[in-house]
Amino acid sequence: MNLFDDPDNTAPVSTAGTPLAERMRPATFDEFVGQEDILAPGRPLREAIERDLLQSIILWGPPGTGKTTLARLIAKVTRARFVSFSAVMAGIKEIKEVMAAAEHTRRTSGRRTIVFVDEIHRFNKSQQDAFLPRVEAGDIILIGATTENPSFEVNAALLSRSKVFVLHGLTEPQIVGILERALQDPERGLGKQVLEIEPGALETIARYSNGDARSALNLLELSAATSRRIDQALLQQTVQRRALLYDKSGEEHYNIISALHKSMRNSDPDASVYWLARMVEAGEDPLYIARRLIRFASEDIGNADPQALTVAVAAKDAVHFLGMPEGNTALAQCAIYLATAPKSNAVYTAYNDAAEDALRQVADPVPLHIRNAPTRLMKELNYGKGYRYAHDEAEGVADMDCLPESLQGKKYYQPTDRGFEAEVRKRLEAWKKARQR
Repeated sequence: MNLFDDPDNTAPVSTAGTPLAERMRPATFDEFVGQEDILAPGRPLREAIERDLLQSIILWGPPGTGKTTLARLIAKVTRARFVSFSAVMAGIKEIKEVMAAAEHTRRTSGRRTIVFVDEIHRFNKSQQDAFLPRVEAGDIILIGATTENPSFEVNAALLSRSKVFVLHGLTEPQIVGILERALQDPERGLGKQVLEIEPGALETIARYSNGDARSALNLLELSAATSRRIDQALLQQTVQRRALLYDKSGEEHYNIISALHKSMRNSDPDASVYWLARMVEAGEDPLYIARRLIRFASEDIGNADPQALTVAVAAKDAVHFLGMPEGNTALAQCAIYLATAPKSNAVYTAYNDAAEDALRQVADPVPLHIRNAPTRLMKELNYGKGYRYAHDEAEGVADMDCLPESLQGKKYYQPTDRGFEAEVRKRLEAWKKARQR
């Protein structure tokens, strides 16, 4: 069949060798599980599909939540011509051919074309731009599916012409319901097989699948092919390691590191070690985590506990020396220490304020009295003149301004009353009084 031909929905299709997840793909909206917030009867998207009034949309959600299934349901109920291809397999040449065929169809028959693009985030900007003229002309209705945040992965022009719908991972009861239907269905599912299902086994599969219906059905099919009795022992053998939803270069990467950072900032060691474990077990670079912990030690703790930076750097060294998985406890120890340390962003704020002045203000010269004078000429030009050596002062501090004249009296560092910074505050106040004396 040509890429641009309408599919023959009446032709018999053999399911021999077809994975269970594909066989059990919902054929009607009544079989579709989840996403009730956008697909329940009466919801705008459901109405637009059933009344054939659909406009271009982007379906954004994790794997196994129904993006491709929804596109296929649209193909069944719409009167538009339907073309489906994957961004992994297609390039700019295929896009232009689809656009030309869509324009021809619209011009000769008045019929619009629905173009479903799976993994649209894999297209670069120029490839995505190729859709724009035909979307604007109304020749095509674009349905893009992506697991990545469209704000980052779909160009602004295309995004502004599409409605984004967010699909969520399925709940454990929803996954269990899908598995039960697969076990009972004698035509598409495993209903003809004699299987013994241990109580709680389906719930275990649902937990392992992490909201992904396809993953759950694949695990069920693999288990059923291994043994007639599906129990916890079999599942533990079948699933050596749970596949956590985590993309080291995508949004989930930033979501979880943000969760770790904010949990530590809020002095919550339990949440901190959980988010840390989520990253470590999903295969995140441990040195990346160590770098973020070091940054946190300075940004959110600073001098409230100067030891925090030492602990964070030691954790980095331990991970580098031990490697993984042995280094995981060093990271956990550090995250818990940082979460339970007194907090202060005074160092962070001081630097940002000073950096703003350094960039915004005129670059005033260094005051003469705090310049070095290693040569005779520099001494003749009064370099170092008036400098007072703090160690020679009675209280170890001199009444001498070290900021440029335009910034004299400016206070960047404002220590808190938390942790060691309470002691630092006392010192600064004592030195201030000594200077005044």
